[in-house]
Amino acid sequence: MFIHLVRVIRVQKIMAIFLLILFTAILVMLIIMTYRIHSIAGKHIDDEAIHEKAGWIQGWVYGAIICTIIAIIASIYFIVRGTPYEGHLMEWLNIVVRVMHITFGIAWIGASFYFVFLENALNRTENIRDELAGNLWAVHGGGFYYLEKYKVAPKTIPRHLHWFKYEAYFTWVSGMGLLFIIYYFNTSAMLIDTNVLKLSTAAAISISLGSFIVAWIIYDLMCKSPLRKIPWLFALTGIIILTGFAYFYSHVFSGRAAFIHFGAMIGSLMVANVFFVIIPSQKAMVNAAKKGMAPDPQKGKNALFRSISNNYFTLPVLFVMVSNHFPSTFGNKYQWIVLAAISLGSAGIKHWLNLREQGRLSVWIMPVSVLLLLAVAYVTAPQPSTTKCRPVSYAEVNAIVQQRCIQCHSSRPTDNVYTAPPNGVKYDTPREIIAKKDLIMQRVVITKTMPQNNKTNMTLEERDLIRCWIEQGANPQTP
Repeated sequence: MFIHLVRVIRVQKIMAIFLLILFTAILVMLIIMTYRIHSIAGKHIDDEAIHEKAGWIQGWVYGAIICTIIAIIASIYFIVRGTPYEGHLMEWLNIVVRVMHITFGIAWIGASFYFVFLENALNRTENIRDELAGNLWAVHGGGFYYLEKYKVAPKTIPRHLHWFKYEAYFTWVSGMGLLFIIYYFNTSAMLIDTNVLKLSTAAAISISLGSFIVAWIIYDLMCKSPLRKIPWLFALTGIIILTGFAYFYSHVFSGRAAFIHFGAMIGSLMVANVFFVIIPSQKAMVNAAKKGMAPDPQKGKNALFRSISNNYFTLPVLFVMVSNHFPSTFGNKYQWIVLAAISLGSAGIKHWLNLREQGRLSVWIMPVSVLLLLAVAYVTAPQPSTTKCRPVSYAEVNAIVQQRCIQCHSSRPTDNVYTAPPNGVKYDTPREIIAKKDLIMQRVVITKTMPQNNKTNMTLEERDLIRCWIEQGANPQTP
């Protein structure tokens, strides 16, 4: 039996190596193809039809390149799986994809902020030609800029037209990559918390992906319903539905995963707006203008409505992106209320900024939003314990650390997921434990978010002993 298993593993490794070589060759050919397409388009610079077709083919080639890179990474994973290099590969995948996600996210959110600012700040009254909706003078980087927005489209569509879409697509693709790397590949450690709900890996991932689809269907129906004509009612309905999703995630996944899934759900709505509504509307208007037909202005209004929705989603998504560093939020007993309140408060601040850009001032929106965020900070503050402490020795605390924490936080972890100490935190010596006493108090005692998903079953009595030891001065000597 054992020999047969070894042979199966060896065959899998050989297949993975073969696939790695194959996909690498395909990647090289695809890259060469992009240069070839670019060269052909350059030789026919005056032929608009060729340029348009080249752009269409280039888009598919770029998509194939992304899929091939994913296949190469998967092949490498199967080659190193079960070796000391597995954890190292996952760590570097996390780093690379996270940097990509942040970079593309900055570009996407920055573009969203900028174009909503333009829409809000346009001059719409002074010396405006009939075909224009407004214009704007700006100065930046030592230069002056003049921008014009057309009511529908110019009489002649320029050949070189920049499309703002890849920032959104790559942000979502890299975000989903992180979801796989951090949560789907480590469901037992990061996604599933048996104290919340007992789930299989397949069920947890299915619920995760399915919730994004359900959220889009609900949101899309809302945008196509009469609700969109009543902004305050549309916003209120959206807040109620989003709060429902926050409640749902917090009762299905671990606290940290619940927050991340809420952000991933909103991010999926945003990219779906771009892919299914905004870009198709823009393409329809451009194609109509090229054919000498009057573009449908309603398509432009639909795209603008979805773009403004995305603008309000940005600050809640940014909060979620950094929330995993702040356990007082996702570790709170009523984490779904915390999540909903912070999302509402941050969206309120974005609404105030939008009004300000339009030259309108609201007396109450900013103060209420800030007070809501301050209230969350107050509610999530740690409550002092009233339990009396007996003298606790370092030996007792160290025994707890050795039983519950050292599996991950050691120079040589034995955990099945972490092959290196998370964030470099190690508890191998008394000095290392004492140096992290404040972090231990926050994560182990107050928020109870460590061990991750309480994987090692640390008890409340053990947490209380650690609290007492820290409050008594975290002395390495036995009292």
